[in-house]
Amino acid sequence: MPGGGFIRLPGGSVVVALSLPNPVGDGSTVRVLVHAPNRARALTRLRNLGLRSVYLRGNLHPPTPDEVTAVLHHPDGLLWRTCPEGATELWHPIRALLPQSRTWGTPRLADGA
Repeated sequence: MPGGGFIRLPGGSVVVALSLPNPVGDGSTVRVLVHAPNRARALTRLRNLGLRSVYLRGNLHPPTPDEVTAVLHHPDGLLWRTCPEGATELWHPIRALLPQSRTWGTPRLADGA
């Protein structure tokens, strides 16, 4: 399922769903869900994680109600799983997808501090 889409929630925030090439580079596709205050912020959250060429063009494949429920119940608001959706794979936190060389949640200190 190429592309993606979004849905605006009653509180004003949005859930964005994107189908992206797997950052691991194995040729597969992953479905990424992001919960954010607006569409621009959702894409910025992904770009800040190293997914630089992330764009939302159109609303052809908005998140399903199950996807919205999954991302709203996750504390980070960022989930992924491989496509196709026929698989029974569970949703994973975004940390499981991206390289582990980055220190998540730990601020970098300047030398000598």
